[in-house]
Amino acid sequence: MSDTISPYEPLTSENAALVLVDHQVGLMTGVRDYSTGELKHNVVALAKAAKALKLPIIVTTTARDSMWGPTFPELVEVLPGVPIIDRSSVNAFDDPNVAQAIATTGRKKLIFAGISLEVCAAFPAITAVGKGLQAYVAVDASGTFSETKRQAGLLRMLQAGVIVSDYASLMVEIPKNNARPEAGAVYGAMDMPWAKLVGQIAHAYGKQTGSLADTFGQSGRLALRVRAIAIVHSRNQ
Repeated sequence: MSDTISPYEPLTSENAALVLVDHQVGLMTGVRDYSTGELKHNVVALAKAAKALKLPIIVTTTARDSMWGPTFPELVEVLPGVPIIDRSSVNAFDDPNVAQAIATTGRKKLIFAGISLEVCAAFPAITAVGKGLQAYVAVDASGTFSETKRQAGLLRMLQAGVIVSDYASLMVEIPKNNARPEAGAVYGAMDMPWAKLVGQIAHAYGKQTGSLADTFGQSGRLALRVRAIAIVHSRNQ
């Protein structure tokens, strides 16, 4: 008898929560798969997009006063009022306060990011799967200390049924439709330089061909955006 495969249920603002684990200054000094600047950008962008989507956000640290230091300040700044749960357990889900905070959200889909990828993100994500929840890990909002650790962590999560993705793909899955009112805030929060460039080119190109867009209405404006994307793509070849 074959196993029944359930259809995928997308992430939504009503079923998802974000869990940020151990984005601490001491741990960031050891990260080797991303530059400090890129990793900070990605984590902050993920947090800001989750806020724009009104997702519950849980932040936790390990031994911040004795080993790994505080959460990096740029992340704290964009999450005013969000408590940071300090703990001693390696696996965040083993801490009763973190587990209770997750349970209180009532969400069945948990998006994790952490330093390090193979421990701080992977361990609670794998635990979540074992508890019957669906776990996602934003790999580019996580970081680790060697390529071996990165690859081993990814393999272990995939074997356990964790869904791995980049932070932007997870966030844009949630609105589903770019016509939703919060879509603009989500894209703005993610701060993707190439997307800004597309918008700038579309704006400039639209000024030059405004009469065409006016003539053909929405389809004309869509054609201008497609043309702008094509220009960016050709310049990157």
